[in-house]
Amino acid sequence: MSFEQVAHFIGGSWVAEGEPFASYDPMTGQVNRQVHEADQAVVDRAVRAAREAAPGWAALPVAERAAWMRRLAEGIEARFDDLVAAEIADTGKPLEQTRTLDIPRGAANFRAFAEIAAQRPAEAFHLPDVLSYTVRRPLGVVAVVVPWNLPFLLMTWKLGPALVAGNTVVVKPSENTPGSAALFAEICASVGLPPGVVNVIHGYGETGRLLVSHEGVDGVTFTGSTRTGATIMKSVADRVKPISFELGGKNAGVVFADADLDRAIEGSVRSVFTNGGQVCLCTERLYVERPVFEEFCALLAERAASVVPQPMISAQHREKVLSYYALARDEGAKFLTGGGAPDGPGYFVEPTVVTGLPESSRFNREEIFGPVCHVAPFDTEAEAVALANDSDYGLAATLWTSSLDRAHRVAQRLEAGLVWVNTWYLRDLRTPFGGVKLSGIGREGGTQSLDFYSEPTTITIKLEGGA
Repeated sequence: MSFEQVAHFIGGSWVAEGEPFASYDPMTGQVNRQVHEADQAVVDRAVRAAREAAPGWAALPVAERAAWMRRLAEGIEARFDDLVAAEIADTGKPLEQTRTLDIPRGAANFRAFAEIAAQRPAEAFHLPDVLSYTVRRPLGVVAVVVPWNLPFLLMTWKLGPALVAGNTVVVKPSENTPGSAALFAEICASVGLPPGVVNVIHGYGETGRLLVSHEGVDGVTFTGSTRTGATIMKSVADRVKPISFELGGKNAGVVFADADLDRAIEGSVRSVFTNGGQVCLCTERLYVERPVFEEFCALLAERAASVVPQPMISAQHREKVLSYYALARDEGAKFLTGGGAPDGPGYFVEPTVVTGLPESSRFNREEIFGPVCHVAPFDTEAEAVALANDSDYGLAATLWTSSLDRAHRVAQRLEAGLVWVNTWYLRDLRTPFGGVKLSGIGREGGTQSLDFYSEPTTITIKLEGGA
């Protein structure tokens, strides 16, 4: 199928139904795809295909499903260049990042969860004349709703454990980034994955609502905004469906005076500006110990001014980020660099560093999701912890210090699902991933993912005494 015309993939077949809508290249602002929007009939068809495939897929031994995961990883590698091109066309990401992170991690996700599932031990407990053991069964049909910022990486991060645990899936990528999901559907067909195990439908928020609230869907995994997550929670509440949400963030970075300043600057530049700040783990609030505050600000502004701008995902998101630049001015911020948008086509904004705002400002309270951060000083360790924790969000935090004692002490006091010490964006796929407060519910990664995508049944047997 052509990437210029994107159809749904249902039950192993392409379905070109629903009103067409345009998808845009963030680098140029020009239309790059025509995509069909799934209505109720298409959603029903996709869920039905997944339900029909579910018994056969769940009945396969774990080792066989793990083998399918490895075939999908090989299929990704066979279409590597095509996936890179699709991801760049949809997101405007740099070639190097896409080739070294987004697409390789997609293959790695399938291989990692294949190994984790195949090696996972069962639980058994013994009492006198009693044996209790636990088996796990898949949820059934899982709705996988994928965001636009890391579309391929996050889709595979959810599909790997969902599929190896025995579920069938209906995937809805963002309307902004349909390309890599459509290509992945081609890969599923090319490796011979049984029809209906993976289904992909496209559309806006209404399509997502129809999917997650569908009575044939047994669980929902979603990465995206807190507002959308709250809407999904309400739509699934009546049927009490299991949910796994990785939501928004207003992530803090804490830099102590004893930190390696060059390392802290380089790490902060990455954590603020990677992917144009459009990563849920990016830092938007930096707190720097007062003895090095002025030097840190000067160095960060200098480095930020040399960062190559990356496009926002859409014209609407570009306007949102620029509105926060305007808000910072209205609230009295001092701009150390940036604050505008470069001339020319595409959805670009300038990498920006500001300071001078109170913690109560909207700029410091609300998630912006752009290439921008606010920098503020602190005087004591206790103050740094209080400032970092003073947020409705709690996804990730970074901590920069040369003191091992302080690293352990402060990291355990930060209210975040992930804390990086003297690094950022370093992930072991076996560890839990997720946030606290408005940043989400549940954990994925390692056995935590397998726990979410399956349900335990405890079997207890009373053993009769022998002769």
